[in-house]
Amino acid sequence: MVTLKGNTIYLRALEPEDLEFIYKIENNEAIWEVSNTQTPYSRFLIRQYLENAQQDIYEAKQLRLAICLNTMFDAIGLIDLFDFDPRNNRAGVGIIISDEDNRNSGIGSEALSLVIQFAFNQLQLHQLYANIGENNPISISLFTKFGFQKIGVKKDWNKINNQYEDEILFQLINQQ
Repeated sequence: MVTLKGNTIYLRALEPEDLEFIYKIENNEAIWEVSNTQTPYSRFLIRQYLENAQQDIYEAKQLRLAICLNTMFDAIGLIDLFDFDPRNNRAGVGIIISDEDNRNSGIGSEALSLVIQFAFNQLQLHQLYANIGENNPISISLFTKFGFQKIGVKKDWNKINNQYEDEILFQLINQQ
């Protein structure tokens, strides 16, 4: 199982004890627009997902890690590598910090830094990408801080509150 340790946080594999945390995130309609969720998830489906969460990234084509403060086990967020493509050495990356008290505190930066290092050093990926809604300046700032570059705009990509919004594609190439 993957555990990545930073100065104030660590990233760990999902555990059965994360059921209620993930249930709360996946069913929070306020963040559905950033997670591409369209319908609620049952505890049953999330339990099944957690039972299969031990699959390695080469099987599942994704890796979801819980973001935890070094002083506790309970998750405060999630960071994902998704659309893992080992043939082309790339993956998408997404992050959510569930508790607003922990946003804008450096936790997202530390988590993203750990995942970038893991993706480039352990997985030997050539590139990471992120899809970010144009009206999400906090995420845009976070990813550009780490060198992600805007490489395209998907026009009218997401329908939010009966209006279409653009989604920006950001990319980070491993220069090593």
